[in-house]
Amino acid sequence: MLKGPFLDRNWMAQNPNYETSDIVMLGLPFDGTVSYRSGSRFAPEQIRLASWGLEEYSPVFDKELADVNFHDVGDLEFPLGNTYASLDMIRENVEQIYKEGKRVFGIGGEHLVTLPEIQAISKFYNDFAIIHFDAHTDLREEYLGEEMSHSAVIRHCSKIVGADNIKQIGIRSGMKEEWEFMKKHNTLCHKFSDIDCIKSKPVFVTVDLDCLDTSIMPGTGTPEAGGMTFKELNEWFKYLKDFNIIGADVVELAPDYDSSGASTAVATKVIRELLMAM
Repeated sequence: MLKGPFLDRNWMAQNPNYETSDIVMLGLPFDGTVSYRSGSRFAPEQIRLASWGLEEYSPVFDKELADVNFHDVGDLEFPLGNTYASLDMIRENVEQIYKEGKRVFGIGGEHLVTLPEIQAISKFYNDFAIIHFDAHTDLREEYLGEEMSHSAVIRHCSKIVGADNIKQIGIRSGMKEEWEFMKKHNTLCHKFSDIDCIKSKPVFVTVDLDCLDTSIMPGTGTPEAGGMTFKELNEWFKYLKDFNIIGADVVELAPDYDSSGASTAVATKVIRELLMAM
């Protein structure tokens, strides 16, 4: 019998036992509706490999990854080219996670993967909010005639949780009607106190990595100048540690657009810190 040791392709410091875990890390390598630069379907695999370059300890949260008690189940395998079947697969698997009393941590993939997560969670929570980090509003009704689009994901989610339960941070790009939607429903947040109105509710946190400035995160499908720093994003995570986070995802890394690997390393650390906040 071979003695190894052999390389582990799962996230470092995960709980190898699904049954005893509290959080389930689920890879969602789907980018079937990307409107500019595709390639985010390669992110979950690259992020897992890069995770081994991190320390297990977060000095910001004074916690080890082992304290989070998460299990990495790996990546779903989607039927390439079939958007609706892929979304159904995500919804069914996330439903099962919540049936078993656990929380999901999704790794995309494009931002549309958030919609079936929210659809699944809505079967277990009647009133919850979404905190949305992004450069873009994602509030279109459709894109080029297609309703299922990553640029429409938060609009679709708002129909499930209600527009008043959407809070958006880092937004700096969108169509005029999308900005009018944000003004009408007061979704855009600039300071910590802007999200205190949902502190009593369960919250799902979705992070599109292009909320970070392109100088930090060039490896993304739709880079947008003028974003926040990693430190600023981490300050939001520190504030969120006192919220009831019932699920989260991190999406839109397109690793091949940053050959240095820095964007993947940043994405991996974003995931570590958000796990700590949960």
